[in-house]
Amino acid sequence: MVNNTTPQLETDLIAKATEIHERVLTVDTHNDINIRNFTNEVNYTQELDNQVNLPKMVKGGLDVSWLIVYTGQGELTNEGYATAYKEAITQFEAIHKLTKEIAPDQIELAVTSEEAKNINKAGKKVAMIGVENGYPIGTDINRVKEFYDLGARYMSLSHNGHSQLCDSNTGEEDDVWLHNGVSALGKEVIAEMNKWGMMIDVSHPSKESMRDMIALSKAPIIASHSSCRALCDHSRNLDDEQLQWLKQNGGVIQTVAFSAYVNTEKNNKFRDATNVILKEVAASQDFEIISWSAYRALDKEAKGTYYSKYVEIKKLAKPKIDEVSKTLDPVNVSDFVDHIDYLVEKIGIEHVGISSDFDGGGGVKGWNDASETLNVTIELVKRGYNETQIELLWGGNLFRVLDEVQEVAQKIQNL
Repeated sequence: MVNNTTPQLETDLIAKATEIHERVLTVDTHNDINIRNFTNEVNYTQELDNQVNLPKMVKGGLDVSWLIVYTGQGELTNEGYATAYKEAITQFEAIHKLTKEIAPDQIELAVTSEEAKNINKAGKKVAMIGVENGYPIGTDINRVKEFYDLGARYMSLSHNGHSQLCDSNTGEEDDVWLHNGVSALGKEVIAEMNKWGMMIDVSHPSKESMRDMIALSKAPIIASHSSCRALCDHSRNLDDEQLQWLKQNGGVIQTVAFSAYVNTEKNNKFRDATNVILKEVAASQDFEIISWSAYRALDKEAKGTYYSKYVEIKKLAKPKIDEVSKTLDPVNVSDFVDHIDYLVEKIGIEHVGISSDFDGGGGVKGWNDASETLNVTIELVKRGYNETQIELLWGGNLFRVLDEVQEVAQKIQNL
């Protein structure tokens, strides 16, 4: 980041940002989980190597973490659905174990904006639940209500690969589509989500799927972890036309601090340099770094084992990577806030929020785990955002949408 301020102005700015950060409710809408970190022996009360845990949330002043129930896209078969459903339930149970058994004195599960605010006022951290990929719904729309009852308050209908519910943005790679948008079953699922008060997440579905979702939904939608395509041409980001749809719908885009979706070119240069270091360190530990596609093909147990070792390798490689970052600038908080600026200018501040995708590949220099959350607020203050605006960005807009979605659900249920 370029710093054009004098030392005294910098000190004053940080002090101002810190005060604002402590007053506003900070909400990160997308943090993946590993169920290995939800046991009696290893859990979020400890300073783990992952990016989000209670010590890091406390240090960085992150108040609300949306913990993600994620299942990778598998075969569209009854067996595939059953496996995904079982995996999803295991993750729901892990989150409940954290909030009810492991650390109920430190973190509680909220299912409304009011609950989140009250938990925060009581001096605790807040967990909320999002579902990434509707695949475990299978062909049973009753599972929407089941997931809702377990605490889920948003769900995307696909991830990397077309699901039984809608097409994924990954179809852009080969221009092969399964439904040309939302499937007939997906339409039923959207109606159920509206009925019970679950936000529809468009961060992974295709552009046509998003068009359909907005047409079908009676409530505003969200993009839980996406940035803008005009600044970074990646299919995971929303283009200007999609942003206008979102604005007209009354929804919100949670700008994501994922390097490859913030600045692909800059990310790739830095990644190529760091990959050389990672491979050297991995070889010294008799560990082989595999491709993302190979990782996705592993079973759940193998993924857990691989990821734990990979995190260890990254930790060992960090000193050398830090040296490289001094000469080859990685994607940073300033680059990330460039997206926020663009979105605010394009669709208005009331439609923009913040997310990290921590523990799912997210992180930029300066906001690489929850302990560094204050740095985002500092950058916003540097750019002239006031406290009211920062409060909207850090969760106010997202909670407005959640409230509206739940109001729509109440009206539907009362019909």
